[in-house]
Amino acid sequence: MSAASNTRNMLKAAPGAAISVFFLWRTFRGISYAQIRSLHIVAPAWFLGVVLFSIASYTLRSLRWTRMMRSAGTPFRTCARVLMTALAANNILPLRIGDIMRVFTYAPDLGASPSFILSTVILEKLLDIFVLSVLFVLTIARGFSPKVRFVASLAVSVSGLCILILLFGARWLVGPLSRLFARLPKHPIFIKLEHWIMLALECIRQIGFVGTITLFFFTCSVWACETAIYLSFARMVDLRLIGRGILGAANAVAFVNLSFLIPSSPGGIGPFEAAAQKSLSTYGANPARAALFGLALHVWMLVTITGVGGAWFLIHRARRHINTSLLTEIETLPTELP
Repeated sequence: MSAASNTRNMLKAAPGAAISVFFLWRTFRGISYAQIRSLHIVAPAWFLGVVLFSIASYTLRSLRWTRMMRSAGTPFRTCARVLMTALAANNILPLRIGDIMRVFTYAPDLGASPSFILSTVILEKLLDIFVLSVLFVLTIARGFSPKVRFVASLAVSVSGLCILILLFGARWLVGPLSRLFARLPKHPIFIKLEHWIMLALECIRQIGFVGTITLFFFTCSVWACETAIYLSFARMVDLRLIGRGILGAANAVAFVNLSFLIPSSPGGIGPFEAAAQKSLSTYGANPARAALFGLALHVWMLVTITGVGGAWFLIHRARRHINTSLLTEIETLPTELP
């Protein structure tokens, strides 16, 4: 990799790193060493729940993507390997390179075109954002003003309606949207936007109504498992929340994962911990303990996902005798999406 290329990559990563540093400083300022030591494992049996629900969550994610890739005939094992490798790459590389590798680098393994794979990635993100947004609004608690709750509810209602129309009315939207784009200026942005929307609609059309319901079931199950992970981790370290902690854990899951929309360093370092502190403290947790809880949970997720995905990546390359370095593969990625 050339010096000029290194400089460009550093400049691209600098804003995200600065945002992460800001959120970490804002979240952990004033936390003493004694408070750090106060967070420790109290009920180790709950660690089993953390492990089992983590396995269930990523198994369900892989099953969901396998269902999306059904028309390409991609087997579950391949989808699981590529997905975990992409998630691991997102944790250590900037600009969500893992998702771009899913589209381009692994297209031959998946037996599908980059355009089709991109449509499934777009659909996957839409489903996650919709379910997380609904979950956040349903569990929003004190600590947020009535005005914020109203705006959040209105935004979710409008966007949710649009997404539901998109998911369940794909076959009827192709004609009207084609006529709409035909009237717009032939600008490259509009042309690319039309291409991506039509790709997503075609993907949804191929999946069908029953398939779409199945995807919703998988998506809801994924985030139910994530809520169980947060709750198990809280019980393990004795983080006390209002009631049984289920609503607090669910709100934290929604708020934390929506915080990944904020540009930051790889793995969402900074926004993750800040969102966990804000959410859990509104449900009765001590702010300092909530921040440390977020950090500990984030470390667990980064280590396990990166470890599993990285190991799968290395084993696959060793079996296929692939000697090209990862950095070389990244440098050869196209600069534009299909």
